[in-house]
Amino acid sequence: MGVFEELKERGLIAQMTHEEPIKDLLDNQKITFYIGFDPTADSLHVGHFLQMVVMAHMQKAGHRPIVLLGGGTGMVGDPTGKTDMRKMMTQETVDYHVSCFKKQMERFIDFSDGKALMVNNGDWLLDLNYVDFLRNVGVHFSVNRMLTAECFKTRLVKGLSFLEFNYMLMQSYDFLKLYEEYNCVMELGGDDQWSNILGGIELIRRAKGKDAYGMTFTLLTTSDGRKMGKTEGGAVWLDPEKTSPYDFYQYWRNVDDADVIRCLKMLTFVPLDQIKPMEQWSGSQLNQAKEILAFEVTKMIHGEEEAQKAQDAARALFGAGASVDDMPSTQLEESDFTDGAIGIIDLLTRTGLVSSRGEARRLIDQGGISVDDQKASSVSDTIPVSQFEKGYVIVKKGKKVFHKAVK
Repeated sequence: MGVFEELKERGLIAQMTHEEPIKDLLDNQKITFYIGFDPTADSLHVGHFLQMVVMAHMQKAGHRPIVLLGGGTGMVGDPTGKTDMRKMMTQETVDYHVSCFKKQMERFIDFSDGKALMVNNGDWLLDLNYVDFLRNVGVHFSVNRMLTAECFKTRLVKGLSFLEFNYMLMQSYDFLKLYEEYNCVMELGGDDQWSNILGGIELIRRAKGKDAYGMTFTLLTTSDGRKMGKTEGGAVWLDPEKTSPYDFYQYWRNVDDADVIRCLKMLTFVPLDQIKPMEQWSGSQLNQAKEILAFEVTKMIHGEEEAQKAQDAARALFGAGASVDDMPSTQLEESDFTDGAIGIIDLLTRTGLVSSRGEARRLIDQGGISVDDQKASSVSDTIPVSQFEKGYVIVKKGKKVFHKAVK
């Protein structure tokens, strides 16, 4: 099976500009392609992960990826899918985020011996002469046509700033620049980037008289259309300091039954012929599929050792009489206790199980918190020092999230 069919069978392809030429390029030739990543935070998140999986599939098939880091476009901000303008970042913040992205990308994509490139569009965007840019690039764009683009629609309701309006031109110029410098003939991206990708293809056609190609992949959503990669505490990050390998594993271990097979196809390299029989699984069998999903995804991001530790810890939590040695834990200090006890809300915030005191109150009121198998009945509950005689207490949030608070 060629890589084109592989991507299609896994449900990764959403749209493409020229199906037959693209199939020929991917299955019979070796091309250079790119995916852009704007540094909007100091870590990649699950939303980026799907893009890296596609990039890895392409690289395994012999194609050369360019990771384009948005040191320039990040100074403007993509309006796609946003109802409000993104917060503007300083140059120092953008540069720091770019450096964080580089470290994470290098653990996932093979950059040795020129097998992949990593470039920063700040190298050519930040020093552009504005009038020259308008004359050489802006002349090829119709404002009327741009205003019909899907990426601008949500912003037109509240007002689209001229700053954001330039984003499509900048991304299109990126494609032209990579075409000229590296013979990059294809841009890939999430399906929300379709309009921006088309802009770059049209710019290359007008400026160079050459064909270029675009392909988007399916956005990572649940079966009922909700975006994946979010928890009550916020985004699921690839940085282990922001989302621990255990919590990362647990996120995928706890996906809905309706989503597990789709996630296995889209996010892992488990062969399709091994996944196909799982489509008939139901009930407790699906838990095995979820374990495979969680292990494989965690292994790709954090390495096999961390994935194994996370799996062992998860199994220990749900196995009768098993050890809690590998359970995520927080070391409490004497200052956390007042009059020989710690309040339940303080315990939840201290362990990071909630993102705010308000969330803690809501979970307690809903009966979603227990300590050592005793359900918290009130927001005023306290846990005395004497309850830590074994050295720790086990805090449980909902049915599947456990944490060890150590004293």
